Amino acid sequence: MKNQYTGKKILVLGLAKSGEAAARLLFRLGAIVTINDSKPYEENSQAQQLEQLGIKVICGHHPLELLEEGFEIVVKNPGIPYSNPIVRGALKKGISVVTEVELASAISAAEFVAITGSNGKTTTTTLIYEMLINSLRKPLIAGNIGTVACEVAEQATVQNVIVLEVSSFQLLGTEKFKPKVSVFLNLFDAHLDYHGTKEEYKNAKAKITVNQTIEDYLVYNADDKAVSKVAESSHATLIPFSTKRELTRGLDLKNGFINFNGQPLVQLDSVVLPGRHNLENILAAIGAALTMGAQVNQIEYVLKTFSGVEHRLQFVKEFQGRRFYNDSKATNILASQKALEAFKEPTILLAGGLDRGNEFDELAPSLTNVKALVTFGQTKEKLARVAKEAGVETILFADQMEEAVNLAFSQSRLDDVILLSPACASWDQYKTFEERGKRFVEAIERLTV
Repeated sequence: MKNQYTGKKILVLGLAKSGEAAARLLFRLGAIVTINDSKPYEENSQAQQLEQLGIKVICGHHPLELLEEGFEIVVKNPGIPYSNPIVRGALKKGISVVTEVELASAISAAEFVAITGSNGKTTTTTLIYEMLINSLRKPLIAGNIGTVACEVAEQATVQNVIVLEVSSFQLLGTEKFKPKVSVFLNLFDAHLDYHGTKEEYKNAKAKITVNQTIEDYLVYNADDKAVSKVAESSHATLIPFSTKRELTRGLDLKNGFINFNGQPLVQLDSVVLPGRHNLENILAAIGAALTMGAQVNQIEYVLKTFSGVEHRLQFVKEFQGRRFYNDSKATNILASQKALEAFKEPTILLAGGLDRGNEFDELAPSLTNVKALVTFGQTKEKLARVAKEAGVETILFADQMEEAVNLAFSQSRLDDVILLSPACASWDQYKTFEERGKRFVEAIERLTV
């Protein structure tokens, strides 16, 4: 592990999981750490525990006078916007403002495979990790997928490779981050409340490749114009992938095979993960995994056995000829469109959640195979209107997840798909999309005992 932080004065802005991990790491590395978190001290168990270690904590507000204390670096929680007064003040003073991904990059002895995009990051990250098992270097997994990057990097050696899911929020706070392999999946309108414009959002995502050189690799979606534009300005060796056309180099689909540089690699029949969008994720994963030394037989094994990440078009079980899928991570319309397009079978859709003020008319063309909608949450009336106009035969309302699952099953027949893909955030009824998905799975278990 490399250490460039000993003796440096560093402000950690915002705790949560990544902030606490960053503070503990920097303290262990000998930095002079101060923590500033908006949650009041008496309610802030994280801050209390960190203070017991000897770390200075300031809670309940963000005093601008903090910036007079001579900090060299501010490590901010990715969710804190750049409009925050402390962040703005630090940048004005020329203080470096980074996220913990930059810390991970600075201390890691292992190389990184970094994955970003508007959709599909977690699935692709997991696929790459699984494909790299039994290769020359042991893979470690980190990032938005659940394990904080700097914690993983602290333990990593040159015998490891870190497979890292990174968001635009995290990438925006990087300066020297330089993955050996970057993966850029797609770019859609998202997080514009944070970034302001799609151009700024794209520029944040593009930081995944900005420091790469010809000795590094960028695996990118050649079917996405915005992503391809980023690839044009990259200095990395390019590995494109496409599900729509043949490529002379990179990854594509032809004659029932996944091909790499024009040569058949793996039969498409090997793939058990549903959905055309998942073929994009699979091609990206194969490109990254092969570049980092994955074995073809391990790739084939993963494709034959990997049926989805939890809450992301996850196959739950089959019961009386009906197949249940948990896609609670579908917190926007685009994600639900892709989930619905994954199935040709008659589908009972469970959808609804937090009302962000948008309508759902864009979902209508994807409702072709939906025979029934069970809707809930703040958006239920909006979803019901769109479903009715799209010709969905049956529209039912539910208050709780168990009721929704029971209603969906009552409308199903042999060979039908019952799909939770809400097209909305969960916060009107659940703390997280994970909790929502868990309630769905629990309701299925109670129904099928």
